[in-house]
Amino acid sequence: MAGEKNVDLVLLSMWVSPFGQRCNIALAEKGLPYEYVEEDLAAKSDLLLRSNPINKQIPVLLHDGRPIVESLIILEYLDEAFPDTCSLLPADPYERAHARFWADYVDKKLYGCASRLYVVKGGPQTPANIEMVEILKTLEGELGGKEFFGGKHGFGFVDIALMPFATWFETFNRYWGVNAAEVAPALAAWAARCMERESVSKSVYSPEKVYDHLRGMRKDLGIE
Repeated sequence: MAGEKNVDLVLLSMWVSPFGQRCNIALAEKGLPYEYVEEDLAAKSDLLLRSNPINKQIPVLLHDGRPIVESLIILEYLDEAFPDTCSLLPADPYERAHARFWADYVDKKLYGCASRLYVVKGGPQTPANIEMVEILKTLEGELGGKEFFGGKHGFGFVDIALMPFATWFETFNRYWGVNAAEVAPALAAWAARCMERESVSKSVYSPEKVYDHLRGMRKDLGIE
């Protein structure tokens, strides 16, 4: 569990990072003990800079002192390095490729759109608003009637990739008027089911705290 010492896994991350939260969830799902190190991105530690000299970003997973970077790569690494724990990706090669596609969609589309919260003014008719509505509907279409994105495999890779962003839904609503519960009710219900899992509830922060953090960043940038 996070905070345990004398383990060979160390996670360098930051509390609000959805990418770091993915790693927290995955490690908890697998029952792997690890040490968590909170990073200050305004004053990056020497350990972080040595571990990820190319991107200089979190999260970084250290396994026996060797760094693995990029959250989705870390998730796949955990599956390969600890095969006796629960698998995040399904066994079938086609289903694995399908899961990788949707996790990539979350990063390129949902986060790509959400990242505009840092730099643009809100409003119900902004391009970001219109795009986010379509993204949420697309994800809901992929979820379909399944309990989790993993289908018969259950809670897994895509769920872990997407769930940390569900705590941003309230921020989407406040700035853009995108109410996830209205435009994608099945997706909102999925997020509520995910929050019932201990691995998720102990890894993500409240929508209010996420909103306060993003609002603070916007103020620092002079947007509001």
